[in-house]
Amino acid sequence: MTPSEITHTPDTADDAASAQRPSKTQLKKEMHELQDLGEALVALPDERVAALALPESLLSALQEFKRTRSHEGRRRQMQFIGKLMRRTDPEPIRQAVAAMRLGQAKDALTLHQAEQWRSRMIEGDDALTSWTAEFPASDVQRLRSLIRAARKDAAAAPEQRSGRAYRELFQFIKQAQLGEDTRHG
Repeated sequence: MTPSEITHTPDTADDAASAQRPSKTQLKKEMHELQDLGEALVALPDERVAALALPESLLSALQEFKRTRSHEGRRRQMQFIGKLMRRTDPEPIRQAVAAMRLGQAKDALTLHQAEQWRSRMIEGDDALTSWTAEFPASDVQRLRSLIRAARKDAAAAPEQRSGRAYRELFQFIKQAQLGEDTRHG
């Protein structure tokens, strides 16, 4: 048999093992994702972190990160948090971070909508009709009073504006959107 006739047949057991084992690149990517998740975990409020039932070592590492002031110390501590997270189920943490981000997005949307309602109400009376159709439980008399005061404040000279009526109208709208009782002043 000549060397060109010999075909190399790889060991199938080695191929199967290497196919199941993640590559170095994949492992590194997963470690970076866990470290990013750790950064998001550090940003969560303490009450949300406590509700996750994390291992004590990870909790103490998070507390140490918050106490650390130097940039290099925080960077090393964050790497350590990423390392500890490899031994922790990341799914509950991902869900908590996602819920927090979703809540912030909803809060921002509510504020933008309240600002839009306020602007529409100050501009014209047709917005009040739309408002009462969408929020029938709100105190319309108080709302009209707040709109009048905000319009009066907007019409005043800039140095005479207090902005109080504008803020009160915004708070009234925001509370109504959140479903809070706006009937009692």
